[in-house]
Amino acid sequence: QVQLVESGGGLVQSGGSLRLSCAASGRTFSSYAMGWFRQAPGKERELVATISWSGENTYCADSVKGRFTISRDNAKNTVYLQMNSLKPEDTAVYYCASATVPFATTVLMRYNYWGQGTQVTVSS
Repeated sequence: QVQLVESGGGLVQSGGSLRLSCAASGRTFSSYAMGWFRQAPGKERELVATISWSGENTYCADSVKGRFTISRDNAKNTVYLQMNSLKPEDTAVYYCASATVPFATTVLMRYNYWGQGTQVTVSS
């Protein structure tokens, strides 16, 4: 079993920043890729960013590219999502997820463990 616990969400004004953290336990964190997803009310869950096991390879969705950065600290079993220049359309519940593969992947089916989510609300 893998446990993922997100933190760092909250309410922020448009243009502000937040840093999300996801602490993992239960298996070898450093062997697997990680991802951040989000889901807004009435919308499907979408990938925000993904990072390979080593942290060398990352991918960000076009909607957040240049504003969000994913990183990881394998010594702390933690993955981060730095979110800058936030917009009201970034409002959603953000989830971290652990993949079944070591490489960064955009394929939803490759993520088999999920956190409980943290709410991010951006006011205009």
